[in-house]
Amino acid sequence: MTMKPILHAFALLFVALTAVASPSAARSENLTFYIQSDYQYIVELEFYSQHRNHVWPGNNRVYILDDYDTKNITLSCNYGELICYGAWVQGESSRYWGVGYNGRQSCSNCCYTCDGGYTETVVLY
Repeated sequence: MTMKPILHAFALLFVALTAVASPSAARSENLTFYIQSDYQYIVELEFYSQHRNHVWPGNNRVYILDDYDTKNITLSCNYGELICYGAWVQGESSRYWGVGYNGRQSCSNCCYTCDGGYTETVVLY
């Protein structure tokens, strides 16, 4: 009896198990933000990953809050990723909420973990 086929089978099993257990690819998930602006002027909004160089909506675009309705914005993100919102008055980034324009400010309750869930309604005054 030759051991070659048995060793080959074990080698294939090892490769298959290693590929399944490998954490190389991040698990994709969603996070839904509920956000409302009660501010009198138009507000621009972006979301910033704290774990990678990623911004939503990206490509030099922003979400616009131009009425008093609650918006629900669902982001496709990596499970466990921390995401912070940044909002500012259109044309006047010195008036901001969360991490502000380009995510440059600090905040104390503007970040959420990507876990397939949703946020409470964030109201900007």
